[in-house]
Amino acid sequence: MDATILAYIAGFLDGDGSIFFQLVRRKDYCHGFQIRTSLAFYQKTENEEILLWLKQQFSSGYIRRRKTGITDYTIVEPGEVRRILELLQPYVRLKKEHVRLGLEILERLPLAEDATELVSLCLLVDRFQVINYSKKRTNTSEVVIDYLKSHGYLAPVETDPEKERVVGLAGG
Repeated sequence: MDATILAYIAGFLDGDGSIFFQLVRRKDYCHGFQIRTSLAFYQKTENEEILLWLKQQFSSGYIRRRKTGITDYTIVEPGEVRRILELLQPYVRLKKEHVRLGLEILERLPLAEDATELVSLCLLVDRFQVINYSKKRTNTSEVVIDYLKSHGYLAPVETDPEKERVVGLAGG
């Protein structure tokens, strides 16, 4: 993709886009939680043509019209989110930390089958609450740790939020 187009899309992401990661309770997952990735662009429905153009550029994701008059273009598949973030990384300005953190999580995501690594990733996901000014999150690393301990996946745990890692943890 042309650098000018990538720079334009990165500017769109900086202004009318969002990068976020969520901890989602999933009964069908071995450790009870999924790390959901999302990359989204927003626009008034009357201007949705630009979102259709974006979808054409990336060939992934879906477009949803909301009753509020806003339309969003969202990509959730982790491999696609990673591919797009890597393309846009050199050009973003306001969301540099979002992209850096997102790529770190996505790189380590395949390791999340290990309970200890899952907790470490959950600590990174918690950082999105701060950089996205989120106030409504209910599933945090603490919730995941409590769940994992209560189901025998972890021995007592101690986290070091400053280093975003788990210390003193026995997982399986």
